[in-house]
Amino acid sequence: MRLTQTADQWWKNAVIYCLDVETYFDTDGDGCGDLHGVAQRIDHLADLGVTCLWLMPFYPTPDQDDGYDITDFYGIDPRLGTHGELVELIRTAQDRGMRVIADLVVNHTSDQHPWFQSARSSRDSPYRDWYVWRDDPPETSPEDVVFPDQEDSIWEYDEEAGQYYLHRFYRHQPDLNVAHPAVREEIMRVVGFWLQLGLSGFRVDAVPFLLETAGSVVGELEDPHDYLRDLSAFVRRRHSEAVLLGEVNLPYPETRRFFGDEDGDELTLCFDFILNQRLYLSLARSDPAALVSALDERPAAPKESQWGTFVRNHDELTLDKLSDAEREEVFAAFGPEEEMQLYGRGLRRRLPPMLGNDPARIRLVYSLLFSLPGTPVLFYGEEIGMGENLAAEGRHAVRTPMQWSDGPNGGFSDADPSQLPAPVVEGELGPEHVNVAAQRRDPESLLSWMQLLIRRYRESPELSWGTVEVLDHHTPGVLVHRSEHEGRTIVALHNLTDQEVEVSLSLSEPAGTRAVDLLVDGPSEVAVDEPTRLGLGPYGCRWLRVVRPGDRHLA
Repeated sequence: MRLTQTADQWWKNAVIYCLDVETYFDTDGDGCGDLHGVAQRIDHLADLGVTCLWLMPFYPTPDQDDGYDITDFYGIDPRLGTHGELVELIRTAQDRGMRVIADLVVNHTSDQHPWFQSARSSRDSPYRDWYVWRDDPPETSPEDVVFPDQEDSIWEYDEEAGQYYLHRFYRHQPDLNVAHPAVREEIMRVVGFWLQLGLSGFRVDAVPFLLETAGSVVGELEDPHDYLRDLSAFVRRRHSEAVLLGEVNLPYPETRRFFGDEDGDELTLCFDFILNQRLYLSLARSDPAALVSALDERPAAPKESQWGTFVRNHDELTLDKLSDAEREEVFAAFGPEEEMQLYGRGLRRRLPPMLGNDPARIRLVYSLLFSLPGTPVLFYGEEIGMGENLAAEGRHAVRTPMQWSDGPNGGFSDADPSQLPAPVVEGELGPEHVNVAAQRRDPESLLSWMQLLIRRYRESPELSWGTVEVLDHHTPGVLVHRSEHEGRTIVALHNLTDQEVEVSLSLSEPAGTRAVDLLVDGPSEVAVDEPTRLGLGPYGCRWLRVVRPGDRHLA
């Protein structure tokens, strides 16, 4: 294939890295990370191989929901920096070949937002209909409540307004009414503002909730997806290469609708929550069958769209699309204690402690992430194997300060620990044992492994652009899949068991065909023009580039 295609549609084989400015790197000693700190650490991301930086909310906020409760969609929280420093960060990232996207959180505002303060003050306020009000709200069913440990209803009575307002999330986050044309126009202005400052798109928060307009006091949208199409068209007009990465945790057929028609006229990428949850079920069972079932069921994205794959994110590891019995299997394997679980549906843990900090098993999981079809998304700290701090409340267990060194506060900040936004990880995965400085020049470190995976992934667009076929064999516990695009082929093998195994493969290749192992240093070739037996160690993995006679690809 022509590599120029991958630049035209950069998102299809990008490496996206999500970070919270507040917990990444503090340069002024106030205990809070800042935009200048992210810019100072941009070469770490460039060395890792990141091509797209995703910034979690940096807007002004009362910070009751880690920045997702916003009081000004056009502003920057003064704790984190200024518009000028954001532009400097974007410019510095672009100099390193990196695009920057940010969270677009427009399903709701903070209840401290001036819009809501005006709306609640009078029924005649021009902002009254920007929110959803009821004198007598309908009853809330348990499945409507997103945070059952904090809320028991999605309606809250406001004394000043004299009515109930809708909040799909916390009561301090009243929902915006996107059925109102003025709200939709304002969202467009917000998007246009940040694109003008240099962003290359947005991760769109809670997309299904954003489009839910049933029962609006202003009137329902005839087809809420029309609004998503309008938003997507506006983004493309303002920035032809900008993307919308959507958080859509729904079954596959419903998620597929959020891409839009075959032209991909809605979201550019959708997170694959089904594949993520089946991955953990397969790991718990040491059997790839659940993962294979997800690959079989997943509908194809439109030609210019892509699925977003991930191991962990900034929320709990939700297991809501597994059956009750399957969820209990994953809980038993990776989070048996009640304090490790959240909302009865997920785990508030990072990967290494879930896997007993087993280096081989951790490397296996990331090899799967980068070789399975989709655009991989990393959460900060994954590249070095950070753990969680269960002493932190709720989701904050996985949102701890980045571990740069073995110094005080893990090199994140010079401030007193009491000033940090979250407690530093303790124990065997704390910064004394897990940090960037110690791993940078260690060829055996997880960081080095991740750099290798990303380099090979970026060199192998067939992994994200190609068709994928799961190959039959007779070795239990092993996934073998073949990715192919325009004459380029990679065969990946992953052993999900703790036993050494051999896999017999017959690839039906012409005489003289060989395969080069991309995950080892130095020459490592096997002939694949006849049935071949390949060995895999416990939790072993191999990526084999198929080189046919006359091929000119660099293996």
